[in-house]
Amino acid sequence: MNGDVRREWFEKDYYQILGVPKNATQEEIKKAYRKLAQKYHPDANPGNKEAEERFKEISAAYDVVGDEAKRKQYDRVREMVASGFGPSAGPSWTGGPGARVRFEDLGFGDLGDLGDLFGGLFGTRRGRARAATRGADLEADVTVSFEESMRGTTVPVRIQGPAPCSTCGGSGAAPGSSPVVCPQCRGTGVIAVNQGLFQIEQTCPRCHGSGRAVDRVCPTCKGSGSQRRTRTFQVRIPPGVKDGARIRLRGHGEPGPPGAEPGDLYVRVHVRPHPFFRRRGDDLEVEVPITYTEAALGAEIQVPTLDGPVTMRVPPGTPSGKTFRLRGKGAPRRGGQGDLYVTVNVEVPARLSKEERELLEKLRAAERESPRRRLGVSA
Repeated sequence: MNGDVRREWFEKDYYQILGVPKNATQEEIKKAYRKLAQKYHPDANPGNKEAEERFKEISAAYDVVGDEAKRKQYDRVREMVASGFGPSAGPSWTGGPGARVRFEDLGFGDLGDLGDLFGGLFGTRRGRARAATRGADLEADVTVSFEESMRGTTVPVRIQGPAPCSTCGGSGAAPGSSPVVCPQCRGTGVIAVNQGLFQIEQTCPRCHGSGRAVDRVCPTCKGSGSQRRTRTFQVRIPPGVKDGARIRLRGHGEPGPPGAEPGDLYVRVHVRPHPFFRRRGDDLEVEVPITYTEAALGAEIQVPTLDGPVTMRVPPGTPSGKTFRLRGKGAPRRGGQGDLYVTVNVEVPARLSKEERELLEKLRAAERESPRRRLGVSA
């Protein structure tokens, strides 16, 4: 099992959050997410903190169970929760938020790396410093127009919260000093704790697993390495981005303890609907009205595309609802563009001028037979 398994996976039922059964299909999960995201989106609930938190919870749930690989990992973790394993299993669980766990020494080697929490079970020592606790990931949402999603753009994203200290740069050390070998763990990053018959290794609380400690603390952040402030990032939205896509900005999340890596920032993109274009994968769809004379006699008409109007030929005798494909006029994709599907709809005028009525009466008189004759009726 590769990838990060978070403590939250043990504690939260993502299926319940999305309102779907555990055996729901990916399409059902996607549909449920879109419905809830639309209901609780910050743009639809300005100033509503409760809706904002609900939206973040929904997004976090969809990020896991909406991805087939992560969903398999999550399901296996939840099976262990059901069997009594997890944060509520007892004092041996010491992982904080975002902690990982390793089940190899518990006889679950086939589960692979779920982290390092139980890496020292039965007195196993690594002989090296553990990776310091990583900073928390952050999430943000941006909304772009349909045109911006097609052509790409750059949007500012403002994040308010913990950021690397402006004085020490995140080290936690006072100016002119630097971190030293941690005196509590002697640079190993772990300490041994007795749990009954076993000895369990835990991340050192002094250096948070980095093996380095601060002798003289920074006067600005008091040694934490972080301070609360507003940061603004310019996020590049690639051409052809889809509604609901997530963009990862490595290292732009919350800072970890001194010596630890920062988390990542995940930006979810929301695309406003277009007045007449609809997207289907990498293809676009558009409905174009034509007159009944254009449908009957044929015509060359102008149709809208992302690159501006183009001419399309409508053959004589084209029925209403006929769809034509314009190759390479769809959404941008790797190596080119999708196609544009143009559906023509014959518009019948609600009011006729005297001249139009006379011409149509002549046309009706010239009609050879009723098209309903094939149905066995004469009129």
